[in-house]
Amino acid sequence: QVQLVESGGGLVQAGGSLRLSCVASARTFSNYRLGWFRQAPEKEREFVAAISWGSSFTNYGDSVKGRFTISRDNAKNTMYLQMNSLKPEDTAVYYCAADKTYYGPDAGAYEYWGQGTQVTVSS
Repeated sequence: QVQLVESGGGLVQAGGSLRLSCVASARTFSNYRLGWFRQAPEKEREFVAAISWGSSFTNYGDSVKGRFTISRDNAKNTMYLQMNSLKPEDTAVYYCAADKTYYGPDAGAYEYWGQGTQVTVSS
């Protein structure tokens, strides 16, 4: 069983930055592929970014490419999402997810999920 806890959300003005963190309880954190998703009110969960176990491979949703950066520190059991040039349309609850074999855009393929952290971008 893996527990994921997100933090770092908040209110920011358009054009600003935030860094989200996701801390995992897994003893073998480095074995897990990780991803970030987001969900705005009345919208489906959207893929944001994903990273392989050794950080060699990353994948981004089209709407965040060039603005967001995913990273991980296996020594700290932590994944990050650096969000720059934020836009009002980035407003959503952001979730981290983990899986042993998958790190793509399919939310249904991830086994473990955090509770989410709210990000609100004002115009």
